[in-house]
Amino acid sequence: MRVLLRNPKREIEVSGPRRVHALLTKLELPRESHLVICNGTLVPSDAELADDDVVEIRPVISGGA
Repeated sequence: MRVLLRNPKREIEVSGPRRVHALLTKLELPRESHLVICNGTLVPSDAELADDDVVEIRPVISGGA
C-alpha cells in the first residue's frame, strides 16, 4: 500500500493487507495522536487495509484561543 505521511512529508510503500493499528505500530506512531485516512475515508483502528490502498496518516493538531 502507498502510505502518505505528514510532518515531515514523505511517501513509503508498506506490504498489506494489515489492520490500521498494526500499520501504526510498524511505523512507531501512537494511534491516539494520528488520523488514518484510507482512499479518502477516515477509518478506525480495526479497519483492514489492502495492498492496493492509498493511506494518509495525519497528526492530530489541537489548538484554541
